[in-house]
Amino acid sequence: MQSSAEDRGELAGWFGRRLARPSLLALYVVAVAGLYLALAADGIVRTPVRAEDLRTFAALLACGAVCIEVSRRLGMPAGVARDLLSAWWLPVALLLPPVYALLAPIPIQALLQLRVRRTLLYRRVLVASALGLAGACASTAFHRTVPEPLQGSPAWVIDVHPGVLVAVGCAALFTVVNTALVAIAAHAADPESRWRDVLWTRESLLLDVVELCVGLIVAIISALSLALLVLALPPVVLLQRSLMHQQLQAAARTDAKTGLLNAAAWQREADTELSRADRTNEPLALLLIDIDHFKRVNDTHGHLIGDQVLVGVATTLCSQLRDYDVVGRFGGEEFVVLLPGADTVEACRVAERLRGRVRRLTVPAEEGTVGVTISVGVSLLRTHGQDLIELLTAADLALYRAKQSGRDRVCLPALDDPRAPGV
Repeated sequence: MQSSAEDRGELAGWFGRRLARPSLLALYVVAVAGLYLALAADGIVRTPVRAEDLRTFAALLACGAVCIEVSRRLGMPAGVARDLLSAWWLPVALLLPPVYALLAPIPIQALLQLRVRRTLLYRRVLVASALGLAGACASTAFHRTVPEPLQGSPAWVIDVHPGVLVAVGCAALFTVVNTALVAIAAHAADPESRWRDVLWTRESLLLDVVELCVGLIVAIISALSLALLVLALPPVVLLQRSLMHQQLQAAARTDAKTGLLNAAAWQREADTELSRADRTNEPLALLLIDIDHFKRVNDTHGHLIGDQVLVGVATTLCSQLRDYDVVGRFGGEEFVVLLPGADTVEACRVAERLRGRVRRLTVPAEEGTVGVTISVGVSLLRTHGQDLIELLTAADLALYRAKQSGRDRVCLPALDDPRAPGV
């Protein structure tokens, strides 16, 4: 296992190579950050400073900082992606001139980096830039209809049409622009990924709606009186903690590097499917998948490239499997897939498709690209075993057979192997 200093050195070298040989992702991050900085600088010069705007800006940022500090003990591992901080971005965008929406992400992202979880700097830069640009778009659109949201009695709050309706539309614009900017970066980092997966899922769309509703409520409260934020803050904090707790529970079930089920969670899911197959007498197959010569990849290209290979294989597996297939990472370079309802022919067909798709996978490295192949062992319920342990044992023997036969192939257990369950 590498020391932290070695990890940092390897990471710096990898990022330095990426900058020296700019990828599509690097160029995109530079372009988005450059546009963000240009608009922020122009906004600072052009926007007059008003005490009321500064008070509102400081109050909303303080509320965001409180939410971060209160939830900090929960942590924010890689599996936790939603933090409900849009409840504070959105009011800044709606109530204040666009320059404040551009500036707001800087202190909040810095606080997240220093107090919650350190991540690669370019990721923070991209997230802050995307939030700032999305907020500026929403702010510009809203202020065209409601030029002075904080001046005098906030009539736009009382007059549902057009004030609140326009606010809803601008909130949706904020989400669309932010999601699109981040999704383009995600797709540039992994061109093999599907746009559907990097844009919206049903769960993320529901969370977006919740965040927009909370953000609009906070904006209305702030427009009426900043003092009312004292009443709005506790329920927002509670909602944020509840959301993060659910994400932490989900993260505990997944492998941090690939996002697949971890070994323990996969076994629980597999036991459930196995019990169902026993009750209904339906077929079921298990695939044990191993990346060929993975140690050589790590030794030759470094662990960061190795991690990209793992992620690429995991993404390929998920894209080729059904929603109800159970796929997980068993650790190292080994993956396991349970195929409910699959007989021998179907299981081998799926395994061959996976092998062929992974064979097309290439991962950029310092010198050219890294090709990837997999070996697959297949076992069938009742044919090669009666329970999960027997199926895994049979699939492991089949995988060993595939590797002994030259790798990059699919094998079933040998019928004459005395180690095979049931023989």
